[in-house]
Amino acid sequence: MNLRRDVFQAIADPTRRAILLLVASQSMTAGAIAANFDTARPTVSKHLQILIECELLRQQQNGREIYYQLNPGKMKEVAEFIEPFRQMWDDRFNKLEHIMKQYKQKETE
Repeated sequence: MNLRRDVFQAIADPTRRAILLLVASQSMTAGAIAANFDTARPTVSKHLQILIECELLRQQQNGREIYYQLNPGKMKEVAEFIEPFRQMWDDRFNKLEHIMKQYKQKETE
């Protein structure tokens, strides 16, 4: 049974987010990725498989080694989904900042 995993369920896990940060700047092997965690290598492999199923990571064979790299296209989809929420909160914080400045100005008068 092949379950289609949800991208947001995948990035909800802190280990998987850490893996994405690791491979964001360079491709890495599973062993190199696993060396950054205090968990068993099969556990890291499971996390890698989930990230691949969600298309957040890609695999590239180089000789006998498999390198994992970030899939920027899929990350862009995630960012595009989150952007309206970021803008909404940005607007709210800007309004709050404006109100706080007005309040402090009235206090000093």
